[in-house]
Amino acid sequence: MAGEKRKGALRISLIAISAAIVAVFTLVIRIPSPIGGYISLCDAAVSFAAYAFGPFTGFIAGGLGTAFADLVGGYPQWAVISFIVHGVEALLMGLIVRKDSSSVVMRIVAAIVAVVIVSGGYLLLTTAFGLTVFSEAVLEVPANIVQSAVGAVIGLVLYSGVRKAYRQLDDLRW
Repeated sequence: MAGEKRKGALRISLIAISAAIVAVFTLVIRIPSPIGGYISLCDAAVSFAAYAFGPFTGFIAGGLGTAFADLVGGYPQWAVISFIVHGVEALLMGLIVRKDSSSVVMRIVAAIVAVVIVSGGYLLLTTAFGLTVFSEAVLEVPANIVQSAVGAVIGLVLYSGVRKAYRQLDDLRW
């Protein structure tokens, strides 16, 4: 029982720290986009959380971190969309690399999925939520592709470096 409580506390701590890191990466560099959003480094932290801590920590940290950054950073209208898009991005990336995080093929597949989720998710949800019309949302797709692809690569590099220094990192994944 004590082991389970300790494991639960560790998971909550990892989620909180990861969400804070995602928020910081989201807020540090923000490049305004044509339809009222912005491009950031959030996907680097989202990808790292998914690779390092698995799909569930990644989902919560990616979703909460980006939504919080939107709320405090002056983009509250994007918070729900960011929660959904980046949460699902991390969830799927974490599930893909769950069994073998060292597989290059699985890492590439996870990065491709991230690109599709971020670019497609924002395209569809900004239109569905009425933040923009479809023809304007399409203008955002190339920037979202670059953001998520670069973020997936940076997240992977960060994960690989941390994993090399701290081999027990994989034991924290759930």
